[in-house]
Amino acid sequence: MKLKTVFTFVAAGALLVGCKNDPKVEAPVETKEKETTVTTTDKFEYVVGQVADLKILRYQIPGWENLSLKEQKLVYYLTQAGVSGRDIMWDQNYRHNLVIRHALEKVYTTYKGDKTSSDWEAFDTYLKRVWFSNGIHHHYSNDKIKPEFSQDYLSSLLAATSTELPKEAYEVIFNDKDAKKVNLSKGVDNVAVSAVNFYGQGVTNADVEAFYKNKKSPNPDKPLSYGLNSQLVKENGELKERVYKSGGLYGAAIDEIIKWLEKAQGVAENKAQGDALGLLIKYYQTGDLQTWDDYNVAWTAATEGNIDYINSFIEVYNDPLGYRGSYETVVQIKDFDMSKKMAVLSENAQWFEDNSPLMKEHKKDSVVGVTYKVVAVAGEAGDASPSTPIGVNLPNANWIRAAVGSKSVSLGNIINSYNNAGSSGRLKEFVHDEEEYKLEKEYGQLADKLHTALHEVIGHASGKLNPGVGETKETLKNYASTMEEGRADLVGLYYLMDPKLQELGLVPDWEKVGKAAYDGYIRNGLMTQLIRLNVGDEVEEAHMRNRQWVSAWSFEQGKKDGVIEKVTRDGKTYYDIKDYKKLHEIFGRLLKEAQRIKSEGDFAAAEALVEGYGVKVDPVLHKEILDRNSQFKSAPYSGFVNPVLVPQKDEAGEITGFEIFQPKTFEEQMLFYAKNYSFLPQVN
Repeated sequence: MKLKTVFTFVAAGALLVGCKNDPKVEAPVETKEKETTVTTTDKFEYVVGQVADLKILRYQIPGWENLSLKEQKLVYYLTQAGVSGRDIMWDQNYRHNLVIRHALEKVYTTYKGDKTSSDWEAFDTYLKRVWFSNGIHHHYSNDKIKPEFSQDYLSSLLAATSTELPKEAYEVIFNDKDAKKVNLSKGVDNVAVSAVNFYGQGVTNADVEAFYKNKKSPNPDKPLSYGLNSQLVKENGELKERVYKSGGLYGAAIDEIIKWLEKAQGVAENKAQGDALGLLIKYYQTGDLQTWDDYNVAWTAATEGNIDYINSFIEVYNDPLGYRGSYETVVQIKDFDMSKKMAVLSENAQWFEDNSPLMKEHKKDSVVGVTYKVVAVAGEAGDASPSTPIGVNLPNANWIRAAVGSKSVSLGNIINSYNNAGSSGRLKEFVHDEEEYKLEKEYGQLADKLHTALHEVIGHASGKLNPGVGETKETLKNYASTMEEGRADLVGLYYLMDPKLQELGLVPDWEKVGKAAYDGYIRNGLMTQLIRLNVGDEVEEAHMRNRQWVSAWSFEQGKKDGVIEKVTRDGKTYYDIKDYKKLHEIFGRLLKEAQRIKSEGDFAAAEALVEGYGVKVDPVLHKEILDRNSQFKSAPYSGFVNPVLVPQKDEAGEITGFEIFQPKTFEEQMLFYAKNYSFLPQVN
């Protein structure tokens, strides 16, 4: 599970996203083991550019120069494995994505006509938005991206560049077909009305549920992740899985991934890491889900070393029913200093579990194997790029978490880039008063960092299912993801207002940090995240839903006691927390209920909570928020280009060191990837 960037307005623009010159590259630094070139940290240009509602940022790789040559090779091979599967994510997102992307890129690179017109500018913007979203549906709202050029103009570009685009793919750019990548609405056939390419034409909710109802794991206590690595289609009326594996669906790209993973295994830091990589390779070769579980057990237990990674079909947010995993990779270098400081959370995981407001029967008697690290990202691909999480907790299987543990990471250099990308000035517009502003300025970044850590380390590791209750994707269905993210958020919120954090040396003043965290969460959940939506839209994305249902339910519960006051001043709405202690209690009650819903598999309660508080938007308040936000030009979404690792070789072809280059522009990286990592056919 991953924590998406939270939309808050903190002092230095932390967690806001939003470029210029290529940063300076220093001369090689020589050591006995390696030769490397690193970018400087001063005068680093974090911002690459902005287009439509998107900002593109850069990040550095702190600690790279401290790695041995063998470790640098491991990082390089893992990043190459990651980006080799890039096209998989495009095809998973929508069946026409690859053919559309190839056509648009050919036009972009070969068109010789007028590139100063408003039509060309609209085409340029559309392509960049498609690149950012890994397809023609918006990466966050799931709505199809609407081009601001005409069909006739696109036809003229295609003709001028001798570019072919099949009729159905051409028309879908402009028509209303497949309007939503993932549709989680109540009362519809979510599979049938979602454009995501996890299911073939004609497959329905009932088909999926019936198909997997008949799948029985060899060990019921260790249920296999059925559906995680396949596409479910109908052939001659019969349901059939097309498995992602070598020789199967996406085999050409998977073979490239395997090639680089085998190189990575050859330079593994230790036996445990090498054995885990071997199981991942075997999983890609066979598609066997038992091997996937074996790999996750081995990977979770492999905690030694400076390098770690996430690689494969993992998060299920893009599946309306929560079965199928999107392809993603994140390659990580351990930040030793910050990891040491924050390891105190995992060391005290049992205390947090024992002292939580959960019902006794829902608490774990023994929280095992929770590891927490702050890491520096060295490369991302698939569902983690360009839009990236800021924290990740894996594996997702509940039984592995209970029996073996989990790994939690905070992406430190990603958060650092957000913090240094510049403030938008929105904060003052939406805080209630000067006290709230000062708290956010002084403690907001620390509060956000701790909430991420608590969410990932304690939140996702906490609680347990009742005996005999199935996995949440089976019991809570289309509400599973938002319920789990909300539950983890509530764990973080509950403990952010606890003196234990100061006792552990994590905060200088637990009460002020807690107040800043509560102010920011309520402000975001009830107001500021709405700038990501158009008037009339409902909330669709799982994390946005959970922030709204947590905030809205808590606001309603506290109204009669004046815990949170809705204030109107000069025609503007604000939320003022009057009693932080009582809000802490309300968060505790909601956490207890969210865990009960998960533990008991109470679908009706999950539906009532999410639909009642997390989906609908007050159109009057929404319009007001958009009007107030219109004065700010900073884009509400951000993503990243990846540093490019270039190996330096001797006459024998052996790698002797690396240079690290930062892409000058977003399009430079996207076209580089298209040229060098397009391993799949346009139709799969």
